[in-house]
Amino acid sequence: MHPDRTRVLACATVLEEILPLLPEAMGYQKLDFGLHLRPQNLKRVLQEAIDAAGQDTDTILLGYGLCSMAVVGLKANHCTLVVPKVDDCIALFLGSRDAYAAQAKKEPGTYYLTKGWIEVSDTLLDEYEKIAQRLGEAKADRVMGLMLKNYTRLVYIDTGHQDQKKYQDYARTVAEKFHLRYEEIEGSNRLIKKLLLGPWDHDFVVAAPGQTITYADFQTPPVADNSFSALPSYTSRFP
Repeated sequence: MHPDRTRVLACATVLEEILPLLPEAMGYQKLDFGLHLRPQNLKRVLQEAIDAAGQDTDTILLGYGLCSMAVVGLKANHCTLVVPKVDDCIALFLGSRDAYAAQAKKEPGTYYLTKGWIEVSDTLLDEYEKIAQRLGEAKADRVMGLMLKNYTRLVYIDTGHQDQKKYQDYARTVAEKFHLRYEEIEGSNRLIKKLLLGPWDHDFVVAAPGQTITYADFQTPPVADNSFSALPSYTSRFP
């Protein structure tokens, strides 16, 4: 792999974890987190970015997981595509799909936050404030109560940045507002390092030039059951 012929396409939340590790000559493109809200739009934008990379790129690294099937169907005609074999970016921040599965097994009703998510996406508190502005606080309380009826825990994933405190305080405020137990767990950059530097082993889907990424590519090892890890308005974050 030649860094100067390798390009990263990543969601803004994941790119924040990628940039401190990015080889100097490796190019990158940041994609808006809001694209996750409509996976077909995300698929379209990703394919357009892949096509635009042209023949001067040997490898494209995707800072995404399966992401509500948004990466299924992607293909590069002139370069190799590499995607972490995970359902979503929680596993990227925890370092493996096994680590994510262990958290899901421990307490499936968990909402996750990181510094990046707080900065670039709508959190539960943002959602609440939008609903309250339209319908009033009483209705917003009822709506959020229904959305969170199966949730018991909010986890802040510490991904190692130096300026964590204000984000941890914010996450704690969100947990208190919605009566969720607050926990902090240590993240891992293991998968992100492997994405950037290799090896691209069983943790990755590697599609050769002209090969289309399929759902079956993500099925070995088996996908963990994360059936409780999505809120209705956050399905793109937690497939």
